[in-house]
Amino acid sequence: MVNQYYFYAVDRDFGPFFLKICSYFPYNAKLCINGHEYAKRQLQRRGIRYEALDNGILSCADPAVLQRICDELSAEKIDALLRKWLRRLPHPFSAKDRSLGIRYALSILQAEFSLTQVLDRPVTGRVFFEEVIRENLDLGRPDQVQLIFERKIVRKGPRATPGSFRTRVITEGVYPSLHVDYKATRIKQYHKEGRALRTETTINNTRDFEIGRRLHNLPALREVGFRANRRLLDVQRVSHDCFIGEDAFQALQRPRVVAHQRASALRFPDERVQALLHALVLFRLLPNGFSNADLRERLGPLLGRRVSPGSMTYDLRRLRLHGLIRRIARTHRYEVTPSGLRTYDRLLRPGLAAVLSTTDAAKPATTRRFRTSRIRDRRLGPS
Repeated sequence: MVNQYYFYAVDRDFGPFFLKICSYFPYNAKLCINGHEYAKRQLQRRGIRYEALDNGILSCADPAVLQRICDELSAEKIDALLRKWLRRLPHPFSAKDRSLGIRYALSILQAEFSLTQVLDRPVTGRVFFEEVIRENLDLGRPDQVQLIFERKIVRKGPRATPGSFRTRVITEGVYPSLHVDYKATRIKQYHKEGRALRTETTINNTRDFEIGRRLHNLPALREVGFRANRRLLDVQRVSHDCFIGEDAFQALQRPRVVAHQRASALRFPDERVQALLHALVLFRLLPNGFSNADLRERLGPLLGRRVSPGSMTYDLRRLRLHGLIRRIARTHRYEVTPSGLRTYDRLLRPGLAAVLSTTDAAKPATTRRFRTSRIRDRRLGPS
């Protein structure tokens, strides 16, 4: 017995697609299209030169038109494609059935939204992506995932968010890929054909985002998918942006005046500055930021003494004027800025990893000087 009928076709506007129709009641059907094939067909019809990438575009003579074509792929055009081919292909509903209002209505079973960033130097891009994987193995944690998808995740109790939250690294041949899971939604990132960085968000259940399944909800779903791609890249860029250089580092070592407000220097060897920077990174994932009391609670144990609200206010002012934190509008709470994260990721973390390492990878001279300074600090005792 034949359970499913598959019709493989090529459309003038959409390119190759298939339609699967079930052979028994209620005669469910599935339409599968590829947006990249739609874009390629539209470029060809307009006479715009492009170079194809497997399931993507490598280059285009008019990128603005290409983006407009992608944005114009709407629910109405997809529905029109289905109606057009149902008039040509055999299916279970006769003309009499259709006259009684029995007809197919499209809903979204699965939607994939991708971002392809073509690299000028593919070999360097491959090295970069492998470093991205090593540095972002915790992206699947609930506190990270809720930043990417802008969804609150409850970890315990009767209202705990269902689903698995994890990060996986899958290697097929020599091409590794990074996978982040949120409920029934998946983000996949990989080095495509050795020439581009590909980020894909696949949504298998629109209810994960409180969005209906009917096709007219496609614009809202597009917003979720593309924002997830961009926010994932933002989280990764915070770790890898080499913004902190000599000039930026030296700027922290000097007093700063912003709008007639003066902030004292954040001198790197200062014990209190080191403790502040380490305490700040504890709050980098909190969507609602942190308060004076929150930071005091973390800073006290690092310094080994109680921190008063007044001195904490002084430090918050210094951090704010130096651009490491910003105040959340209409609140008494703060959040760490991308610059603040880069200060930790590009200076503190790599430096401490090098001097505390027990492997041969650490530079002997740097390690020796660091250990010598620690011995001197212990001899001097508390000031």
